[in-house]
Amino acid sequence: MSASAALITATELFAKPEQIDAVAEAWQAHNDASGFDGRILYRGLESNSVLELAPLHHGFEQMEELRADWWKLWEAVGPLGEGDFRRQFLQFVEAPKPAAGALPDTHYVQMRHVEVVPRVYRQYRAWREETIFDVVRTTDEVKSFQAFHSLASTEPGVMFVSGFDADPAKYMEAFTSPRYQQIVREAGDTYITGGDNGLYTRIYERVTA
Repeated sequence: MSASAALITATELFAKPEQIDAVAEAWQAHNDASGFDGRILYRGLESNSVLELAPLHHGFEQMEELRADWWKLWEAVGPLGEGDFRRQFLQFVEAPKPAAGALPDTHYVQMRHVEVVPRVYRQYRAWREETIFDVVRTTDEVKSFQAFHSLASTEPGVMFVSGFDADPAKYMEAFTSPRYQQIVREAGDTYITGGDNGLYTRIYERVTA
């Protein structure tokens, strides 16, 4: 049975390349002092950003604590960023490869975002079980794969959190194969909304031990 958190937050801050180390250090120092358990920081491999994934063990009952904590984070880390924090509340749906805990315990994560047209969401769920999830289950490099859906986000839709330890190039082989490219085409033709944010993937390397 999956131990995935029922609700997580994904918070990201973009910065200039020369500020990324400072962002990660200041953010980690904030988290160490915050008293919240389970938060994990990552650095973008393809973007100048720091990403935090955090389980909400008590759901929205934690909102007042989070509001106060996020204000402290804004004061401590925000001045180092090139913009404001981007936040999402993500609700767990299912995991074709469950993580051992609330979040992946891996060196890398990939965030795979898909905005699905609501009228075909049920069909999409059945389709991904036979296509995307089949690839995931048969790919050894994928250590965990959790499917979430946005509850509150400026990027609504599905978010897959994929955990892996292999070299990113090796991990990506399964997702650049001819079979998977066909899956992507099917998704684009039938389920995914148009525009730049309908589909994207981003890989991050873990900061915290």
